[in-house]
Amino acid sequence: MKGGAWSHGPLCACSQWGGGYRDCSAHARGGAEASLWPSCACSGLSRVQSAVKPILCGMSGSCAMNTGRSRSVNRVFPVPRQNSLLQPPIINPFIYHVHLSVTDKLKIAVASITLVPLRLLCIFFVALVAWPCALLGRVCCPVCANSDPIPNWKRRASRFVLKTLGRAFFFCMGFMEIKVKGKKADAAEAPILVVAPHSSFFDAAVNIVADMPSTVSRAENADIPLFGLLLQCSQPVLVSRQETNSRRKTVEEITKRAQSRGKWPQLMIFPEGTCTNRTCLITFKSGAFIPGVPVQPVIIRYPNRLDTVTWTWQGPNAMTLVFLTLCQPYSKVEVEFLPVYVPSEEEKCDPLLYGNRVRSVMALALDVPVTDHTFEDCRLMISAGELTLPMEAGLVEFTKINKKLNLNWDNVRSQLDNFAAIANVSKGGRIGIEEFANHLKLPITPPLRDVFSLFDRNGDGTIDFREYIIGLVVLCSPANTEETIQFAFKLFDLDKDGYISEEEFAALLRSSLGVHDLDVSKLFSDIDVEGAGKISYEIFREFALAHPEYAKLFTTYLELQRYKVLQTKDDSDDAETLKKAQSPNTSEESLSSSDKKAD
Repeated sequence: MKGGAWSHGPLCACSQWGGGYRDCSAHARGGAEASLWPSCACSGLSRVQSAVKPILCGMSGSCAMNTGRSRSVNRVFPVPRQNSLLQPPIINPFIYHVHLSVTDKLKIAVASITLVPLRLLCIFFVALVAWPCALLGRVCCPVCANSDPIPNWKRRASRFVLKTLGRAFFFCMGFMEIKVKGKKADAAEAPILVVAPHSSFFDAAVNIVADMPSTVSRAENADIPLFGLLLQCSQPVLVSRQETNSRRKTVEEITKRAQSRGKWPQLMIFPEGTCTNRTCLITFKSGAFIPGVPVQPVIIRYPNRLDTVTWTWQGPNAMTLVFLTLCQPYSKVEVEFLPVYVPSEEEKCDPLLYGNRVRSVMALALDVPVTDHTFEDCRLMISAGELTLPMEAGLVEFTKINKKLNLNWDNVRSQLDNFAAIANVSKGGRIGIEEFANHLKLPITPPLRDVFSLFDRNGDGTIDFREYIIGLVVLCSPANTEETIQFAFKLFDLDKDGYISEEEFAALLRSSLGVHDLDVSKLFSDIDVEGAGKISYEIFREFALAHPEYAKLFTTYLELQRYKVLQTKDDSDDAETLKKAQSPNTSEESLSSSDKKAD
């Protein structure tokens, strides 16, 4: 069903206007039968209800109540809940807070004056050795992405130096051992290593145990002092998230190296593209899977009592995490190499499918769920924070919204501004029924409650940004058709002069909403942008297209009116049937009494 209309079978206008009912039996007969409708149960309506009588009765035909059929009336919502748009199992994978007990704080206090200075001194000496090695490596190893792979002897030498320096650094940080499970495949068997979950800068431990493969990294990382020089020694593929052309070149370079049959070193890719809190696996980017070559999944675990390594968008900064890690007596990290995943022909042709299936294998090994969050959700979180909303208000599971609702990032970002204007920050960046009514400049009435409940998908009494986006696309946009706008304008234009005056506007809303002292001046002035005191169809249409919520409210009102009419008629028919059914019994009782008297 779409826009409140069923996709099969005969439809009456009630269904087309969002009522969700099956046919009025005489619909589309027209002609002589049109004269039947004044005698139907709708004939006793008020002025406003009379205006919508053609809709309630099937527009051009007689009402189904005149067909003589006995049927029950059940009001249904026109848009069912879609399982594919339900809330994800992990609401926010981009948040983490360190919870320190009193004992933890005491340990940190002691370690900060004993253990930390010693470790910092060791790290300083490692850096002194690493600096000249990094400068030499930059000369020997070309940085240009289109260059040829370096000779094998240079590659082996750089690997030895980088692995030694890397292991020394991790030892100084407190990682006494990097535990390895499974066996790493060689470059000919698996040209690409896909690593997840990506949750920390300490994930670089995989490089050490994976024999220093080339990496796909942010272009900004190459500018980090010392680390950037060491990174360039591995001939990385650098990608800029802000430049579309850079992403295309990155995919081409990944494909070239993956299909080189071992000439280039293995590529290590974090397919999530950003850091999470390891409670789930978010959407995998397709870059690692476009070449269609076998990949080896690699998973990382940090089995520590106190997590001081998780670096997310909302949580402790990098320096805080480094300090807390230095304060720990020791830290653990585990790297597990899973069996090589060889894609099928179907997966080779569909990188998204390939990536999703590899992600499922890794999620099963980690025993965590998967979600459709992605880096674009992080960008929306930042935008939400700039709008004084809680950062998590921007989370929508962008991959799912993009795929199911065909919305790009710019579409979603523009709606975030509208949401922020409505939401009450004190309620955690959510819209309550009061804020919803204030936004529409209408009182809280049954039609408005119904529309609000359709937006509120999880039934918690508020609308978050994700529910708001889904509601606009799934509920409001299908209802906001040219036909709906035309009918609504005709309904408001009581004197049929082609304009809606404030008196006409107020009369219809007061009667339909049942609020006789309703002040509609603010809403009318919002529509009457020219200040003419009357609204033409062009202005009315422009406002309706910009505010699709009113279309759904309008169709919901029609649904309620029709439901009430049909329910009243059914109650009347039931009473009449019951009365007739009781009549024979009364006669029999009378006859029985007479017989007894005669006896």
